[in-house]
Amino acid sequence: MPHSPATTIPVFKLYGEAQRWATPDLLHCETISKRSRLHHWQIQPHQHADLYQLLYVHRGQARIDIEGQQQLISRPTVQVVPPLCVHGFNFSADIDGYVLTLAAPLVHQLQAQMGPAMAVFARPASYPVGSERAYIHRLFGAVLREYQNEEPARDVLLHSLVGAALVWVGRQVLRHRAAGQVTGRAQAWMGRFMTRVEEDFRRHLTIEELAHGVGISVAHLNSICRELAGLSALQIVHQRLLLEAKRGLIYTNLSVSQLADSLGFADAAYFARFFRRLTGFSPKAFRQAGGSAEAN
Repeated sequence: MPHSPATTIPVFKLYGEAQRWATPDLLHCETISKRSRLHHWQIQPHQHADLYQLLYVHRGQARIDIEGQQQLISRPTVQVVPPLCVHGFNFSADIDGYVLTLAAPLVHQLQAQMGPAMAVFARPASYPVGSERAYIHRLFGAVLREYQNEEPARDVLLHSLVGAALVWVGRQVLRHRAAGQVTGRAQAWMGRFMTRVEEDFRRHLTIEELAHGVGISVAHLNSICRELAGLSALQIVHQRLLLEAKRGLIYTNLSVSQLADSLGFADAAYFARFFRRLTGFSPKAFRQAGGSAEAN
């Protein structure tokens, strides 16, 4: 069994097989259970020097150890395993799914046709199939059936089916990348919003004014705030005002009227109503309790 010179992790051609390929094809397809059953449902950590794999878990559970990170897959998912990526599997006995192994020349050919944006094997990743479960199950099943047959134009159809699988994964890569970019922009906008809140919460700016300062619409700002903080933009502003009000009541000798004025409220009565609505207590009761009187 060959070993990598830099590590003791075994480098298998295909699950420990010494031969280069079991068939002359540039791919290999089998059910997960076929081979894992022989190893008591556990494949020890290993690498493939120049092979790419797609593991489709249709039913059952798979505990995946990939590059030292463990993950439990318990819903239909496609797992991407690039070459030289250390990986091991531990499957439940009721596992149902497929392992598709691809040789480098075939992957390079299909990736060239798909374009660099659809970098299917750039990194190990898991993609739940969701509502496309039936389609993915049929697709991998079709690959296996064609792989096991010797019909005319078999290679053409096999490569087309594998291409369809790679396109599906490539589209997931693009969607996840776009989602990551959206999240990154959202975090940047949230950061700008929080900076504005910190600078201007005493001015009682409208959410329209704050959103304009951030450079997005009110609806977009509220959507980002709810996604990242679980609160609306107005609730975030109010929580910042409330925090400063509590500090003033506990740590200063300012009267309620003076504190209300320092926080930009029109009068003490308005401040008292605001404070009671958010805490359930009057400012005076909160101060007398030393900050221990909390309703939420």
